[in-house]
Amino acid sequence: MIGIITGASSGIGLAVANFLAEEGHTVYAISRSGKPKDDSENVSQNIIHIKGDVCDKAEMSRIISEIGDKDGIDFLVNNAGITVKRRAELITDEELERVHQVNVFAPYRLSVLCFPYLKQSKAKGRIINISSMAAHLGFEQVVPYCSSKGAVVSMTRGFAIEWANDNITVNSIAPGWFPTEITKQVMDDQRKEKILSRMPVHSFGNARHIGGLVSFLLSDNASYITGCDYPIDGGALAFGF
Repeated sequence: MIGIITGASSGIGLAVANFLAEEGHTVYAISRSGKPKDDSENVSQNIIHIKGDVCDKAEMSRIISEIGDKDGIDFLVNNAGITVKRRAELITDEELERVHQVNVFAPYRLSVLCFPYLKQSKAKGRIINISSMAAHLGFEQVVPYCSSKGAVVSMTRGFAIEWANDNITVNSIAPGWFPTEITKQVMDDQRKEKILSRMPVHSFGNARHIGGLVSFLLSDNASYITGCDYPIDGGALAFGF
């Protein structure tokens, strides 16, 4: 299969891109840098890195048209995301808008831009949005991020229903705590201890586990699954009090 992953220069995006590429998929990795952030990372040769701003509609339209017209598009993984760590009453309008531009508006537009190509996919088109535990639980100092990820889950369901008869499935994955640039932004030592004690497995996740779930959602075995949000969080959402 041939597809696109956004925010794939590091962290979850790069790990998923590598996982899929190792399985033989052709992956176009779109990121602001257009290359892996860490030169020491092992990167599969099946990954084609492209520099692009997911919030620039004209640029994304050009990139997607070039990929789609040349190779077709079988899948889209909307992974790019940002956050701001600050109490809600101190967040500026510009920060609030920026978080939602990247986390909500960009995946919406990309899904629509990819729609005509996904609809024609011989393998059945797949969209996989990366949501978050923040779509289901409240977290302090990241309220805009919480609201944006809640929107991602709702958007996933909406697209899934609207495009159910257009040869496309749409699902999302809600990662728990994985070592990424975003988690580094919001986690100090005290919060790290609190997080680990709250998780039943008491450890952080490996981003390749997300790659495995993405791979399944791209497979024939998942062709009847749409409109679902899959937590991969070490049991955090299931843990009671």
